[in-house]
Amino acid sequence: MKATINFDDLQSFVAVVRGGSFTRAAEMLETQKAHLSRVVTRLETRLKVRLLQRSTRSLALTEAGRELYERASTILAALEETQSVMEHSQGQPWGSLRVTCGEEFGTLVVVPWLALYLQRYPEMRVETELTNRVLDILHEGFDVAVRVGTLEDSGLSARKLGQITYSFYASPKYLKEKTLPALPGDLSDHDLVIFGAAGSAWQLVRKEESVTLKPKARFQANNNLAARYCAVQGLGIALLPDFQATPLVAQGLLRPLLKGWGRTPVPVHAVFSSSRYLSPKVRAFIDLAKDQFDKGLVVSEDPDLVS
Repeated sequence: MKATINFDDLQSFVAVVRGGSFTRAAEMLETQKAHLSRVVTRLETRLKVRLLQRSTRSLALTEAGRELYERASTILAALEETQSVMEHSQGQPWGSLRVTCGEEFGTLVVVPWLALYLQRYPEMRVETELTNRVLDILHEGFDVAVRVGTLEDSGLSARKLGQITYSFYASPKYLKEKTLPALPGDLSDHDLVIFGAAGSAWQLVRKEESVTLKPKARFQANNNLAARYCAVQGLGIALLPDFQATPLVAQGLLRPLLKGWGRTPVPVHAVFSSSRYLSPKVRAFIDLAKDQFDKGLVVSEDPDLVS
């Protein structure tokens, strides 16, 4: 006789994996830690395989456990999607939305979108993971990813939300005793604050013009907010995302330079599994994100980041 797997057991197993512990999963499912431990043991007994390597501090999936997790995640997502479509045939978003995005753009932009989404659809729940690791949204159970940059050919569907533009900025403090640069080549006479890997070149464009520079940094960071902070402190000229710098220009903390020159705009996409059967909850989020992008990206300023 073939082993049968209970739907609730699958749901519990997936929660344990996603939570990273029996305790966290028990909190998510509002049940007891001991109950979840018995569920996993029961699954292992029925399937005659070890699913989890347990220690006092952590859980790790075995090869069989990872296979079950990936398949179970797909099954549960399909069932939830079916239930959502059947129970809400009028297209009203319902259920739980899982979203992933990079840490910086996610914190500054996507989280405010999600807050607005929850206000607009009070029956919805949202779970988000902000990480610079590119997650496999199908196998890891996410409904949508917001990705900054050129997309790889992953077989997933995508909708372009907009693009991030970049310009040069410096603080009045820095410019007080400096000659303003008129052309990109003049930057060699200035202190520079650079976002990116050491030794990386700047590919700069202005309409049909383009130029490549290899800047020497006074300060180099892998985070735009760190670069922006140092620019505000007068450490040099920085190439920054316009949506991050514009509010500080209005406050007199930064001044735009080299009008029209910047890096090639970077696209932002919503990535999801299928455009053919796009659920109401995912469609509603993507529409909201596109609308907010079209209105202009807005960042709520933290005084500690700019003062």
